[in-house]
Amino acid sequence: MSTHVNRLGEDTPRTGLLPTGTGVAVWSLDTTLDVVGGHRVDEALPILDANERDRAGRLVRAGDRHRYLASHVGLRVLLGGYLGMAPQDVCLVREDCPCCDGPHGRPAVAGGAVQFSLSHSDDLAYLAFAGVPVGIDVEAVPSAAAVKDVLNSLHPAETAELSALPAAQRPEALGRLWSRKEAYFKGTGTGLAEGLAEPYIGSGPDPAAVPGWRLIDLPAPPAYAAALALRV
Repeated sequence: MSTHVNRLGEDTPRTGLLPTGTGVAVWSLDTTLDVVGGHRVDEALPILDANERDRAGRLVRAGDRHRYLASHVGLRVLLGGYLGMAPQDVCLVREDCPCCDGPHGRPAVAGGAVQFSLSHSDDLAYLAFAGVPVGIDVEAVPSAAAVKDVLNSLHPAETAELSALPAAQRPEALGRLWSRKEAYFKGTGTGLAEGLAEPYIGSGPDPAAVPGWRLIDLPAPPAYAAALALRV
């Protein structure tokens, strides 16, 4: 199953109807843009909440700060479009962590009218919106050194799959696998707290079946991999 990836640019987006149930909308964003969804990134602070402004202020590098601001302006513009409100009026909260019940679980909209997930890699961000818990991830294809570093942290069957490939094919296969795992962990809210091994998701052309979840590989630019996890 493939999912269309909408592109958020400088103009105010036409979001369409709020996704419900297992319906999902996916967007991509070039985070180097100076204007996102009709809002200048260098004038973005009034749109963001105190937590977002604090995090942006702690980013030392100007490029990192710009990418963060662009992605969060994009998030708020799209959420506002789906919810019928101004971007600055969207109230973001944190769910409880499923591992420890601390207040640092999945980011969410107060009231839960829509579920969302945000991921970024280099100058690229992906965003997903659904009526059920959702996770999204976009990753640059890793280096050969990164493959070696994580190879034995994966599910044994995944380690075997990657090890059986020619060395030149392993980075692309790990990129597929990593984006699928990250999307799943973002959807569940566990993050990497329980390690990378479980569940088995696979590095092959199609994701493995995971009970209670639908995993979907998304279109991505060359040298990137992207995936979506949707609770069903």
